[in-house]
Amino acid sequence: MYRNARPIDLARWQYHFENGTQEAVLAALEVYQNPDGGFGHALEADCFNPNSSPIQTWAATEVLREIGWQDAAHPIVQGILCYLESGADFDTAQNQWLNCVPTNNEYPHAIWWEYKAEQELRYNPTAALAGFVIRFGKPQTSGYQKAQEMVQQAYAWFNNNVPFQESHTTNCFITMYEYLTAAGVDWMDLEELKQKLILQVEVNICHETEKWGKEYVALPSNMISGKNSMFYESNKEIAEKECDFIRELQQVDGAFPVTWQWWTEYREFELAANWWKADFCVKNLRYCKRMGRL
Repeated sequence: MYRNARPIDLARWQYHFENGTQEAVLAALEVYQNPDGGFGHALEADCFNPNSSPIQTWAATEVLREIGWQDAAHPIVQGILCYLESGADFDTAQNQWLNCVPTNNEYPHAIWWEYKAEQELRYNPTAALAGFVIRFGKPQTSGYQKAQEMVQQAYAWFNNNVPFQESHTTNCFITMYEYLTAAGVDWMDLEELKQKLILQVEVNICHETEKWGKEYVALPSNMISGKNSMFYESNKEIAEKECDFIRELQQVDGAFPVTWQWWTEYREFELAANWWKADFCVKNLRYCKRMGRL
């Protein structure tokens, strides 16, 4: 980690395993934030676009969620709210934030971050970002009211499509549920959403363990944070199995392999892959720790 990780991932590592502080993580995170409040600069390492985008901003909110940040008044949080409420990078026809933005095409990126005029938006990252606004925004603002409308539309879509195979979208709905729960909303049936998420997670986890570490599949840790997760009991056996798998997967240099390619000619993938390895170190060991196996 000390030889290879970006400052943001090293700060996360130190926070979880070396008594590091939330403030150090925030200091490393803020360098990715643009004047408009959104995030860019390859915070999500598969897209080197320096401009703000919903996906890169979502990646920032995931860091905040990971360290349990609660202060809505912090400048980073207020900047994110400003960006999300600005209407930038928003598809008004589908009432969702764009998954890919046009400026992605001007910089090195993975094929899945290639912008195309016609996008099928499946609430990745809209569900999570709308939940963020509900959690940290003020109810009397137009941004909050818009987010409330988006959350209700997102749940209607989820309710009509569950179960489906798409772990990234599933994670956005898990995040949305957690934000709504933390905000104590009373305008949605959160218990119903919880039960449907439990079903959705069971469907999304790849039970073909021979594919783990070789193919891009959803592992238990992608959706189960640890033994305290509401998804643990119904997936207990396979969740525990991943802890053993993580030990077996770790390479001699201490890192974990990246299981994807960009499928483009950009050589920057090699740099991004090294960054992802540091991210894997944080996430894999954090998972084992929260499972009581570290």
